[in-house]
Amino acid sequence: MDIFEIGTEIRKQRKKQGMRQADLAAKARISRSSLIALETGKLPELGFGKICALIAALGHTLTIVPAKSSRPTLEDLRNDQDLE
Repeated sequence: MDIFEIGTEIRKQRKKQGMRQADLAAKARISRSSLIALETGKLPELGFGKICALIAALGHTLTIVPAKSSRPTLEDLRNDQDLE
């Protein structure tokens, strides 16, 4: 997931809850202009703490899960070689 996808998801969740940008920004203690830039994909980077604050302000948590990839990992390739 990249910063654009994070911004899109934050916007989706904010709207789902009927929350205005100004309200979410105030609750997460970030500027409204930063939130607007994040949601519109015009912000190349936003600190981890600010992302976490936005997620928490929406009542969600951040979870780390293995990435879904159609490309094999180096370990997958090595395991395939071991089977030959």
